Amino acid sequence: MTHEPTREPFDTLASAAPPDRPRRERGRGSIPWIVGAAAVAGVAAAFSGAFVAGHYEARLGQMARELVATRQRLQREVAALNDQLALYRSAADLLRDPATRVVTLRGLGPSPGALGRVIWHRSAGGQLFVAKLPPPPPGKAYELWTIGQGPPRPAGVFRVDAEGRATQRVEPVAGGERVKGFTVTLEPERGVPAPTGPMVLASAR
Repeated sequence: MTHEPTREPFDTLASAAPPDRPRRERGRGSIPWIVGAAAVAGVAAAFSGAFVAGHYEARLGQMARELVATRQRLQREVAALNDQLALYRSAADLLRDPATRVVTLRGLGPSPGALGRVIWHRSAGGQLFVAKLPPPPPGKAYELWTIGQGPPRPAGVFRVDAEGRATQRVEPVAGGERVKGFTVTLEPERGVPAPTGPMVLASAR
C-alpha cells in the first residue's frame, strides 16, 4: 500500500505567511496620522505665537503712550516751575531797589480770609501774590486794579489754583502816574475796563 507524502508542513507555512502583510499595512497607515498630528501642533504653535506677540505688542503700545503722556506732563511741570522761578527772581530784583514798596491787601466781602501782597515799583511795575482766595465761579475771574488820581485802572485778570494761590505780573501805569493802592474784584473771565463785581481784596488807604 502506497502512502502519499504528507503536506502539512507546507500548508502550515503557507497559512503562517499572510500575517506579515497586516503589520506592514498598519505601519504605513500610521505615517499620515503622525503627519496630521505634526501639522496640528504646528498650527497651534503658530497661533499661540501670534497671540503672545499680539499681547506684547499691545502692552508695548500702551507703555509707549504712557511714556509720552508722562513726558508731556513733566514738560508742563518744568515749564511752570521755570515761570515761577523767573517770577521770584523778578520780585527779588525789585526788592533790591529802595524805591520798591510792598503793599498788603486784605480780604473783603465774600473772601474775608484772603490775603494779598503787591511788590510795586513805580517805573518797573511789580508782582501780585495772592493766597486763600476761593476759586471763582464758572465764567468768572479775578481782576486787579490800580488806584491813583482818577478811576481804577485794570491791571490784569488772573485765576487761583486749588489752594487759592495766584501770582500775576503787574505792568507799570502809563505815564508813570503814582499808584496809591490796589483792589481785586470778581469779574467776567475776559475782564472789564471798569470794576463791576464785588471787591474781594483791597489795600489799606
